Amino acid sequence: MSVKEVREPTFLILAALARGRMHGYAIIRDAEELSGGRVRLHVGTLYAALDRLSADGHVAVDGEEVVNGRLRRYYALTDEGAAVLAEAAARMERSASEAQARLRAQPRLTPAIRVTP
Repeated sequence: MSVKEVREPTFLILAALARGRMHGYAIIRDAEELSGGRVRLHVGTLYAALDRLSADGHVAVDGEEVVNGRLRRYYALTDEGAAVLAEAAARMERSASEAQARLRAQPRLTPAIRVTP
């Protein structure tokens, strides 16, 4: 399967859902944890992405419940979404591996020579 590059917020959403079905706030928390605190999804960004991912067949609504008078909608990763996530993770892994190999091959830079008066 060849898909266009997955941006980091989308990758984090798919990776969060790889744990199992989640509601929006749980996805936000998990994405932040996965990114080491670098990425905090805003609610509007999350739901726009979930709508797009749902339309693309990568996630599906997997139930709703009312909690404290508010509707909580759950989302789940589809098989197609799992395939997209796997391909994106493999691509990132290949790129990271190549970058590491290039760094290992880089000749060590000589520290600047200090001239003392």
